[in-house]
Amino acid sequence: MRIEGVFSKIEDLIGQKITGFKSISGGSIATSNQIRFEDGKYAFLKTNPYDDTMFFKEANGLKEIHKTECIRAPKVLLVDSDLLLLEFIEEGRKDKDFFSRFGFQMANLHRKTSSKFGFKENNFIGATPQTNIAIKTEATNWCDFYYNKRLLYQYELAESNGLVGNELKNGFLILESRIEEILEGSEEKPSLLHGDLWSGNFLCDQQSNPCIMDPAVYYGHREADLAMTKLFGGFPDEFYRAYQKENPLPQGFDYRENIYLLYHVLNHLNLFGNSYYGQAVRLVWSYLH
Repeated sequence: MRIEGVFSKIEDLIGQKITGFKSISGGSIATSNQIRFEDGKYAFLKTNPYDDTMFFKEANGLKEIHKTECIRAPKVLLVDSDLLLLEFIEEGRKDKDFFSRFGFQMANLHRKTSSKFGFKENNFIGATPQTNIAIKTEATNWCDFYYNKRLLYQYELAESNGLVGNELKNGFLILESRIEEILEGSEEKPSLLHGDLWSGNFLCDQQSNPCIMDPAVYYGHREADLAMTKLFGGFPDEFYRAYQKENPLPQGFDYRENIYLLYHVLNHLNLFGNSYYGQAVRLVWSYLH
């Protein structure tokens, strides 16, 4: 649908005229605009989704985070197959306690637990489908869930995309037999995860509060969320110190970091191609030497 048609649809459903809009740079999955209504209020609009269900899944993830009342996320104003209208959050300046506050709030988000791994529906990690509907032992066994629904899914997708060479193939076969040993000692209840927690998916609001967005939520091991923060250099130390003080991680979490990074690196391999191949190989073989 052309943007004029989207605006007309929003006006009919919201009951307000749109008096202005401007493009906002963002990810490659959808087109983003800031829109202004006649009452002077702003909203954040996503259009041109990669998939007809994508915006519904994102909205459900944001609503799941809202329920916890632990950390700010944009409110969902309107959702349809071709548009997602969200609260517009004005960026502010980070004060000296921002990252400590962020770590504390994420530690509390992760206290929201479930009896089963996964989520009520499948969703997306970037433009890649993320399978959350657990079967057999996966719902109650993190090792089974993580291997089958995360690592194996991405590996098989990479294979079908012609991106798997012998180093990755041979390493992944050995990794399958080692996965239980690698994750041993980290058993916990499934925690609510953001699912894609990197620096591009949070901002600081005008009161210097953290706000998380673009989630790929599911209930899993909280170490997976924290590992993702390290993919592009990591957050400041204050974030991790505050997290550990509020909700200490099981012993050996640093050893398990690479296994959780592997999911996201395989996803990047599938999304962006061979530039991520060497990193995927290194992560696999870091457990096999």
